[in-house]
Amino acid sequence: MKFVDEAPIYVKAGNGGNGCLSFRREKFVEKGGPDGGDGGDGGSVYLEADESLNTLVDYRYQPRYSASSGEPGRGRNCTGAKGEDLVLKVPVGTTIIDVDTGETLGDMTAAGERLLVAQGGWHGLGNTRFKSSTNRAPRQTTKGTPGDERNLKLELKVLADVGMLGLPNAGKSTFIRAVSAAKPKVANYPFTTLVPNLGVVKVQKHRSFVIADIPGLIEGAAEGAGLGIRFLKHLTRCRVLLHLVDLAPFDGSDPVENARAIEGELASFSPTLAGRERWLVLNKTDLVPAGELEQRCSEIVNALGWEGPVFRVAAIRGEGTAELAGRLMDYLEERRAAEEADPELAEAELEAQRQMQREARARIEEVRESQRARRRGDKGQAGDDDDWDDDDHDVEIEYRR
Repeated sequence: MKFVDEAPIYVKAGNGGNGCLSFRREKFVEKGGPDGGDGGDGGSVYLEADESLNTLVDYRYQPRYSASSGEPGRGRNCTGAKGEDLVLKVPVGTTIIDVDTGETLGDMTAAGERLLVAQGGWHGLGNTRFKSSTNRAPRQTTKGTPGDERNLKLELKVLADVGMLGLPNAGKSTFIRAVSAAKPKVANYPFTTLVPNLGVVKVQKHRSFVIADIPGLIEGAAEGAGLGIRFLKHLTRCRVLLHLVDLAPFDGSDPVENARAIEGELASFSPTLAGRERWLVLNKTDLVPAGELEQRCSEIVNALGWEGPVFRVAAIRGEGTAELAGRLMDYLEERRAAEEADPELAEAELEAQRQMQREARARIEEVRESQRARRRGDKGQAGDDDDWDDDDHDVEIEYRR
């Protein structure tokens, strides 16, 4: 199985069946009159959110779907059979976009949610429908209308309350292993994480939240360098972001410059996303001598001019992770309660998420076009339009309690 978070598809609803032109023909029955039945309605196409799915890989290999058409009417006032509706299952968290108009048709955020994306055609009328006192033998019928057809783009964005940012090897995967049952791969080389990982953090009974780890960012990510820009869009649903900073980088780099690089890439990718609530997490405190820890942490916070919450953790040992998880849980519950009490605040949050997704979509498309143009120039082939963003990675998503 592969992890695919984008897929273009074509859907076609069924056509409505034509009405029938028929007259009653029976022995000893004179002037039997019209008996042509109506056609059947065409089948519609629906998308349904299924929590058992976590990838759009099926739609990458089969992009065209059609619902069945309605059958034509028949004599003896028989109505044609209705076309069967087509229901396509997609992962929870999928956004559906009309490619031709750019309109966002829906956002599948709950299991079992269903969205109509192509309406089936209406049935045609048989000649019986046109019978009247002045028109005893009508020969009028109507044809069924064609079903809707649409070019759609499916975008999967994982549903998480908390998202993690940081350079490769900042300790994001180690952190998610420390606070949840998720077991993403951890190794001492960059880009160990290739796809998003999800973990359910259970603070207390009936109190839990979902945390997302995406591949690490590097400088130039907003221009397509590394893997990060492919998956930054998965953070647009998160209410709070954790910025993990390695206190003792193995390459000897400056933690402050590393943190500033991430902030710059985030702002270049989506200004709205860069303005989200962010908490600074200084990781790998166990690698810093005890006598130097306080000074080094203060220097980083002061150099960044950080005014938000700051936490110190040693994720590999689990030190400080429980306190951070508890603070996150309290913050999320406060946000949820505030949005439930104030509908305007809830609508503002949804609009912010939509704005982030629009910015992310525009930025990713800009980078893709730049990559295509560069490759066309390298190959000298104007018709080369291969997609740089081949998401065929092995699935490593962990979504466990």
